[in-house]
Amino acid sequence: MPHSQAQMVLLIEDSADDYEATMRAFNKASLHNPVIWCQSGRNALDFLTRDGRYKDLATAMRPGLILLDLNMPGLDGRKTLQLIKGNSELQQIPVIVLTTSSDERDVDACYRMGANSYVQKPVSFDGLIEAIKRLKEYWFEIALLPKELPHA
Repeated sequence: MPHSQAQMVLLIEDSADDYEATMRAFNKASLHNPVIWCQSGRNALDFLTRDGRYKDLATAMRPGLILLDLNMPGLDGRKTLQLIKGNSELQQIPVIVLTTSSDERDVDACYRMGANSYVQKPVSFDGLIEAIKRLKEYWFEIALLPKELPHA
């Protein structure tokens, strides 16, 4: 198994329905990487920095890829992206914005903040499967990802 296919995916998504659909699409696309699900930007940042309830995970590995929803309550995806890409220990992790928004202002803002890719969530489940297949092909079969390093 190539190294990148073993890397963890961090899915930052507030909707349980969207999480379940994404996991089903991962399965249909034969994407079997371990997935950590964080339901908010704050929860994800705590996980990534090992704060809050994650403080005992100091030896856990960092994700190889982050899938980020934009429209979440509290610390939304835009601010979460800004904080991830503004942190020298996290900024090398590729962040794929996977959201319902096709607003040009969101697309532009996310790329300015350092998003590695911006994908609009397809409306249909079949469309989601195809999008996940393409993400898998590029990010886990073609692109070289940074090696996972334990949190210092």
